[in-house]
Amino acid sequence: MTHVFHRNPKQKLDFAVRGQGIELFDQNNKSYIDASGGAAVSCLGHGHPVVIQAIKDQLDQIAYAHSSFFTTQAAEDLADFLASRAPGDLHHVYFLSGGSEAIEASLKLARQYFVEIGQPTRRHFIARRQSYHGNTLGALAIGGNAWRREPFLPLLVPAHHVSPCYAYRDQLPDETQEQYAGRLADELEQKILELGPENVAAFVAETVVGATAGALAPVNTYLQRMRQVCDRYGVLLILDEVMSGMGRTGHLFACAQDGVAPDIIAIAKGLGAGYQPIGAMMASDKIYNAILAGSGFFQHGHTYMGHATACAAALAVQQVIEKENLLANVLARGEQLRAELRAALGQHPNLGDVRGRGLFVGVEFVQDRASKAALDPAQKTHASLKKQAMQNGLLMYPMGGTIDGVQGDHVLLAPPFICTDADISEIVARFARTVSQVLPA
Repeated sequence: MTHVFHRNPKQKLDFAVRGQGIELFDQNNKSYIDASGGAAVSCLGHGHPVVIQAIKDQLDQIAYAHSSFFTTQAAEDLADFLASRAPGDLHHVYFLSGGSEAIEASLKLARQYFVEIGQPTRRHFIARRQSYHGNTLGALAIGGNAWRREPFLPLLVPAHHVSPCYAYRDQLPDETQEQYAGRLADELEQKILELGPENVAAFVAETVVGATAGALAPVNTYLQRMRQVCDRYGVLLILDEVMSGMGRTGHLFACAQDGVAPDIIAIAKGLGAGYQPIGAMMASDKIYNAILAGSGFFQHGHTYMGHATACAAALAVQQVIEKENLLANVLARGEQLRAELRAALGQHPNLGDVRGRGLFVGVEFVQDRASKAALDPAQKTHASLKKQAMQNGLLMYPMGGTIDGVQGDHVLLAPPFICTDADISEIVARFARTVSQVLPA
């Protein structure tokens, strides 16, 4: 009997007892390639000596000090690192303990910003269907993940949703990427006009959609067009890079590839690579200065924000990524991963789409390739794929409801940045074997 309230109490879990490089080991010493980094978290793999030493060194100085009394050098150094590399003028870093907290802080800051500048009617947030922004109530309210939201709808503040950028299913045959982006931008504009521009606070979007829809990357000019619409009506752009940021796409900030800087950005997962719980919200000069010139106080906070040990770990993670030029490896191995997946499964009748950026890759499965009809949801193919993959010594991140919260199955792959070309080939081999066992051609 366990006294741990696990997320799925009916499921019996093995024990993870050791991690080294890209592998985890259970209590029976069975090894698993961690091809999803947990949930796109463990970007440096497991047991990295530089990060472990940084944590030990920080513990020898001070583990924690409450942020209402002190700052710490670890927090200041990490903020300097991030601010100096962020797109645009995202120079102000607010440290938290994870992605949901970073989104909550982003929403509250956006609201307070408009109160401070004398536009208190701006209260509506627009996000996208099939998005995921976290499991706290504010994050859940703006998220577009239908099955996660449904039990808690009476508790959620109203939010508004527009279409995702889902080119595989929604781009018309005669549309260019730019025309598709324009159509989606028009939809956002119409939603703003419907609500009244004076009532809209922000548009919130994952730069590359993560777990809910499986590494959906924006088409050409999409984020630029959405930025233009937001600017036209004084609406803030909040980008959620909790999963896609911190190098996962081959760029430290995923939106840099699109040439777009948001007003607020949320980061987490790869920031600390799982060595300590940490997330962050980064705000533009405009927003920070409005708070400074107004009340001078952001009405928000958590006990463990700016945690010294977490900041020290995260800074070590980011320094290793930069010193070892791992973002170049992410780009190269990502190209290899998508190419080898297509080569291994290209003729499989249930392979719908292989997509993503860098080492952030989604594989969508279908019943029929020509029509793109979804597999029967009752079969829970995504769950069968996860179970079989674990038997094959492979950890991956599957999800159902890819299309609308009910229909669709995909698998997310997000292996560590330290993967070699041989590691990627082994991941593909185990993945292809898993697919052939669950979905025999």
